[in-house]
Amino acid sequence: MRKFNKIILSALIVAPVLFNGCTKLDENVYSELVTDNYYNNKNEVLSAVLRPYTHANAWSTPSGQDGYWRPAELSGDQLAWPTKGRHGEDGGKWKRLHHHSWLVDDGPLNNAWSLMYWGMGLCNDPIENIGKRSIIDMGITQQEKDAFVGELKLLRAYHYLKLMDLFGNIPIVTQVGIPAKPETKPRKEVFDFVESEILANINQAPKLSRNMIGRMSQAGAYAMLVELYLNAEVWTGTARWDDCIAAADKLINGEAGGQNGTMSLDPNITDQFKPTNDLSKEVIFSIAYEFRIANSQPSWTGEFYHFQQGSIYGGARNGNNGVVVVPGNYTKYNDADLRKSNWLLAGPQIRFDNGQPALAQGGNEYSDEQINFVDEIRRAKANSTVSNMSEGEENSGIRFNKYKLGNNIPGLVDGVAVAPDLNYNCTDWNLYRLTWVYFAKAEALMRKNNGLATAEAVQLINDCKSRAFSAVDWPANAYTTVTLTLDELLNERGREFIFEGFRRNDLIRFGKFTTSAWWDHVPSAPFRNLFPIPQIQRTLNENLSQNPGY
Repeated sequence: MRKFNKIILSALIVAPVLFNGCTKLDENVYSELVTDNYYNNKNEVLSAVLRPYTHANAWSTPSGQDGYWRPAELSGDQLAWPTKGRHGEDGGKWKRLHHHSWLVDDGPLNNAWSLMYWGMGLCNDPIENIGKRSIIDMGITQQEKDAFVGELKLLRAYHYLKLMDLFGNIPIVTQVGIPAKPETKPRKEVFDFVESEILANINQAPKLSRNMIGRMSQAGAYAMLVELYLNAEVWTGTARWDDCIAAADKLINGEAGGQNGTMSLDPNITDQFKPTNDLSKEVIFSIAYEFRIANSQPSWTGEFYHFQQGSIYGGARNGNNGVVVVPGNYTKYNDADLRKSNWLLAGPQIRFDNGQPALAQGGNEYSDEQINFVDEIRRAKANSTVSNMSEGEENSGIRFNKYKLGNNIPGLVDGVAVAPDLNYNCTDWNLYRLTWVYFAKAEALMRKNNGLATAEAVQLINDCKSRAFSAVDWPANAYTTVTLTLDELLNERGREFIFEGFRRNDLIRFGKFTTSAWWDHVPSAPFRNLFPIPQIQRTLNENLSQNPGY
């Protein structure tokens, strides 16, 4: 069992009040007080340190809530949540994300702001409380105290990094409720704050190990630096490619630890995304789940799964039939690319338990017919050729199959009997993995070289991509310094990191987010590179300035 979850379970016994669910969205959450009388022993300290991670599930993953992931992915060119028959209209919020027509008073953007600042507050409270108490009163050592505070400050920096990515100019708050109405800070100042917090605390936190799975460590801190420096030119106006490369090398060289020995690329494309991905050697920072013992389970099923998805993979989790792949992205994968067949769900679907057709139910367009996911969004049942965000039906769109939950019932796979998976529903969600770091370093090398690929950049990408092809197919699909252009790097990033929360960020860095057209999306205005400061927050706090263009 993972050490992280052992700690959670022991903390739950002594601190149930701190582990209430993260579904209530209060306004002005950065001034909401958390108990100040709760650090009387090591278990209580641990429960306070771990509390922000349970909340991070709500905002950093596709959790079924309006956190970071939805605006980061559904505003890009790969994923969408179209209206499908009588489902998915949802007040038009998915269309506004897709068409870049979001409003200053859009509820989903306010919810994302609130969730993320709430999480930041859950870091500020224990930072303050642990910092001001004696180690004797808390029953911990000075080394443990320093490590806890360092870990929390790094996790707080992660909140600010992602808030800065979405909203740009934001308040910086390091104490609960002080100031009561913080003012907006320029993005460059926020960037400098995040960088300084990481550099000041990176050596205080433990290195990544099995004990730190699901927690912020030195490895997570270096990954944050990679992301900061990779986007520095966009976020501050000054490129930091050498710094990006240096931070990436810390991870590539294994200097920050690993969750299973020395960090390295996994030998295949499945180890990072299966129920035992806690055994992956390349995962850097994740949201960890342990359904078998702690009843903690992934939240992304509602976002991605069909109404009857359980019959397809042999599990108990279904979904809202929501997010699909934007038409055309499926064909960007070579048919020999194992990512296409392993990470994407296409075509007629069969039942896991008996290999028979998986039938749709519930009175939708294909009720009692075989579920069949297609690379188009239109009302085929009505013989319509119109394809846009309003014209989908139940089967529209290629689906998510990247992360696997496993199965909790016996079944048949290619005619072979399969027993229930003992790790069913325990799949961690990766926030950073080493493949992403390889791609970041390769991009930095190319940017330094006037956009041209170097031999090292090609090797980094090929080391990652080669895992997606058989030995026979690989030579024809390997990159060279001629074929790996910046545009092709963006395409390959799309193929490799689909569903992982980086697409908007990538499109902005490559100058494509507001200038490009895809499917039924037309170019938008440059100010849409940032989301607006939610109007409800500005009503509550007159010191918040609106982003330009809104």
